[in-house]
Amino acid sequence: MKFDVSSTTLLSRLQSISKVIASKNSLPILDHFLFNLDGDRLTITASDAETRMITSVKVTNAEGSGLFAISAKILLDPLKELPEQPLNFEIDDDTVEIFIHFQNGKYNFIGEKGDTYPQQKPLSATCTSISIEAQTLLNGISRSLFATADDELRPVMNGIYFDIHTEDLTFVASDGHKLVRLRNLSIQSPERAAFILPKKPANLLKGILTKGNEPVEIKFDDNNAYITCSSFEMVCRLIEGRYPNYNSVIPKENPFKVVVDRLSLLNALKRVSVFSNQASSLVKLHLLENQMIVSAQDIDFSTSAEETIICNFDGSELKIGFKATYLIEILSNIASEEVVLELADPSRAGVIVPAQDEENENLLMLLMPMMLND
Repeated sequence: MKFDVSSTTLLSRLQSISKVIASKNSLPILDHFLFNLDGDRLTITASDAETRMITSVKVTNAEGSGLFAISAKILLDPLKELPEQPLNFEIDDDTVEIFIHFQNGKYNFIGEKGDTYPQQKPLSATCTSISIEAQTLLNGISRSLFATADDELRPVMNGIYFDIHTEDLTFVASDGHKLVRLRNLSIQSPERAAFILPKKPANLLKGILTKGNEPVEIKFDDNNAYITCSSFEMVCRLIEGRYPNYNSVIPKENPFKVVVDRLSLLNALKRVSVFSNQASSLVKLHLLENQMIVSAQDIDFSTSAEETIICNFDGSELKIGFKATYLIEILSNIASEEVVLELADPSRAGVIVPAQDEENENLLMLLMPMMLND
């Protein structure tokens, strides 16, 4: 086999799919990229047994066709240092000896036969299909990924739940302390369906999805999902199990509503939380008429901090404690200038919503409070 390919085009495609390769693989062949030459199209696959990513690149002067595998490390490390130039690949079909010729040198090493690379199971005949704009999918994943859990006992919480209805698509993530529910009203499906996308594929998608309007096709059955966009295909194993009823934990009516500038609160929390107890990261919000006092203290080290923020609040005085790191994450994943905190009492969940939702979106974030000593 022979073919020529641009070094930067090949490198960018290899780097974008290489993140799927695990540091320790059960099968040695999974440390490799699988190449499939067919005419002037070179298809490249990377996998960790649970998730695989496939991309393709156009080649020139191609002769022959077939499968071969090259160690990811052998290929990526030198390519990163090469300036843009054509690479000429020559592969011996029998011994899988590979020569890569370039402007002022050559690399020579032995590859692996590609027929030992694990094959992907096809989807069942009853699979469901949905098309989502890349920007919408990226937005849903980016906003909810931080709230997923790392819970070995409840694996269903370790991914993003796609709840597909006839009138909307809802992205849900929760770790038991915080919850994100993002409804997108622009996506309709003819049938009710749902799946749980694991954290690793969600992170990989975050890296490859563009901010454009290209459609992304998602086909899934009970076990696997095929996610296809113009330059990539991802196949991943889904988390099996029933996702908890997330709507039941969201308070329907919290009587106290506080409207506050998001960045003012976020920056105050970042400053004040430095003085909180490192183990608990507890910050206290003390609400008075049209002002919020954000405070934290660490008794062990005799440190404390307090800042006052102007807000819109006319309820009775309320003190409530939250984990600063969680509250900072939540405020960082809301885009609107102002946020509304809907509170009931110091022991019930607080709901945080944007003062103004983006078009076709309905975003809600929930955070469980922490006990205050006073």
